[in-house]
Amino acid sequence: MRSALVFAGGDPPPVELLGQLDRSALVIAADSGLDHALALGFRADVVVGDLDSVTPDALARARDAGADVEAHPAEKDETDLELALRRAVALGVQRVTVIGGGGGRHDHLLANALVLAHDAYAELEVEALVGSARLTVIRTRAELRGAPGSFLSLLPLGGPARGIHTEGLRYPLEDEELAPGTTRGVSNEFLTAAAVVSVREGVLLAVQPDVLSPLSPAPEV
Repeated sequence: MRSALVFAGGDPPPVELLGQLDRSALVIAADSGLDHALALGFRADVVVGDLDSVTPDALARARDAGADVEAHPAEKDETDLELALRRAVALGVQRVTVIGGGGGRHDHLLANALVLAHDAYAELEVEALVGSARLTVIRTRAELRGAPGSFLSLLPLGGPARGIHTEGLRYPLEDEELAPGTTRGVSNEFLTAAAVVSVREGVLLAVQPDVLSPLSPAPEV
């Protein structure tokens, strides 16, 4: 399965992520995400965005190293992260891990979280590591790892999520439905180090808010 790391802008990602990231994956940097990628020792294969926040030095280093730079006008309809995800699809990637995208403007944070579950990326396995949190898009079934007692929230996106079944969580769901706007799926907990979440219809965003906290050992990506 071809994988890609997509480095987004916002706050610099925690250095604790370094051991979790696949160094064999394709690296796509969304604008100032290039600075974050370089800071963690990654070489970008693709740089995409309006390039208004990436540092000139980082951009020059990427070009010198042979990166494919896809520049867009500042007046565009998509965030830089959405452009990066589109490029991942065009390159035939099947699995994407987004790094960063937190901090700064709350509207960008929310928009970038929602775009992960867009129908345009339905063929992708998508997760994001934002600050100390992991976000996983679930369209059929996902196996999640976390420290026992750590939180997991399930949020329906784009409409009701039906036929939800969970294993390994303190508050189980068995062939149940979560409607958009409900908070019923918030603050569930891992009983063991692994949990399974499946959904028959709709899309869930699984949020693990503390995967990099000192009390929560970072699971494998």
